[in-house]
Amino acid sequence: MTEKCKQTDTPSSSTEHEMVLQSGEAWNGQPYEHYPPGKPLVSVMRMSLPPNTELPWHTHPVPNAAYVLSGRLTIQDKDSGKCHTVQAGEALIETIDRSHRGFTGKKAAEIVIFYAGAEGLKLSVPLPGEAPEF
Repeated sequence: MTEKCKQTDTPSSSTEHEMVLQSGEAWNGQPYEHYPPGKPLVSVMRMSLPPNTELPWHTHPVPNAAYVLSGRLTIQDKDSGKCHTVQAGEALIETIDRSHRGFTGKKAAEIVIFYAGAEGLKLSVPLPGEAPEF
């Protein structure tokens, strides 16, 4: 539904901005070499993870980045065992086609994930024997 726009009576000239994260590579140094072919499809997902939650092992076929609204999230690479932790106010760029999982500790985490995909592509692919991430 389209609605009529209304400008505020008193425009503000004191906007603020902060580049939280900008990179051409994932948190583990994997370079992003291209976007997936096809008609672009941008997805934004909000995910709530309770305390002591482990997501299943999975991969992403498309570029994506996560911003942590609250709590703390640790990402673990399956092959190397390396971990990377982000907390509220921080972001991370995830790997493409690399097996990993996320987990929380004693506190819940709330994250927003931005996917730069293409029509027909899944956002997350579980490893064999694993449940879907979402």
